[in-house]
Amino acid sequence: MNDDQLDWDKLRVFRIVAELSSMSAASARLGESPPTIGRKIDDLEACLGVQLLVRSTRGVELTEAGKSVLRCAHKMADAADFVQLEAAGHTAKIEGPITISTGDGIGPYWLGPRIAKFQKENPLINLKLVVKEEPHDVLDGETDIAIQLTEPKNVDVVARRLGVVHYMTFASESYLKEHGAPGSLFEYYKHRCLLHSSYVQQVDRWAPRVSELRRMIDFAMVTNSGTLIAQTCLAGGGLAILPSFIAPTFPGLVPLDLPEVAPVQFWMCYSGTVSRLPRGRLVIDWIRSIFDTPDAVWFRDEFVHPHEMKKTMKLIQSAKS
Repeated sequence: MNDDQLDWDKLRVFRIVAELSSMSAASARLGESPPTIGRKIDDLEACLGVQLLVRSTRGVELTEAGKSVLRCAHKMADAADFVQLEAAGHTAKIEGPITISTGDGIGPYWLGPRIAKFQKENPLINLKLVVKEEPHDVLDGETDIAIQLTEPKNVDVVARRLGVVHYMTFASESYLKEHGAPGSLFEYYKHRCLLHSSYVQQVDRWAPRVSELRRMIDFAMVTNSGTLIAQTCLAGGGLAILPSFIAPTFPGLVPLDLPEVAPVQFWMCYSGTVSRLPRGRLVIDWIRSIFDTPDAVWFRDEFVHPHEMKKTMKLIQSAKS
């Protein structure tokens, strides 16, 4: 980079050009002439010392350097929006609808119990929650914010890693009395196993030693409902593979003293447009906050067994005091 100061206005123009994949479309949106738009991109490339865009008759495409700069520009815009939101929050009421899409675990069992408090503090925000395992498209208006187990590849999607979901095995007291507990993951084939249909698709991304389970086990039940798995397990229907964080929700389930079955990362995804809306920024910050509380240790990179939860919480409280 040369000695010229990095100009946020040029980065802002670059973001719009990248978003629309067109100099002329960016010109129309920003109310500036195409030559002015082109000059600002040229100046930014000269300042950074890299080519950001490849121009053609079809529009523009991002180079690898352009993709990296765009990600940084998104973060800078998020920070600027947050400052504006903080300032506006003291004088203006934030209202309007926001749609959140989540999977069958995090939505009902983590967001659900925390929505009432959010609604009490933000009565003018209208939340719509859609539970669906396939990732929603945050760019075509299908949803505003998606919490998903796959990292988006589109550079126009803002993705914030929220943590890791740790899958483990639960059983009921009645099942364990009748059948006993497996001594390892590779004794699961001796038992009736209950599995969420979305996990069947995820198994290929699990650790190699765990992915072998797919070939070894004839699952007694596969369903798209976590509640159905938990209730069947409670009734003695088999071993249930469920996220560790549901343990407090179903105290009748016995977490087995075995390693986790698999850790799977998850992300919050949204568009730059949603992040610039006051109501969008508010909900985004709320979602981030509920995964950054003391009881959210379930989502740390390291696995916390439910039996160790009280000890872990005490250590956290001691470190803060």
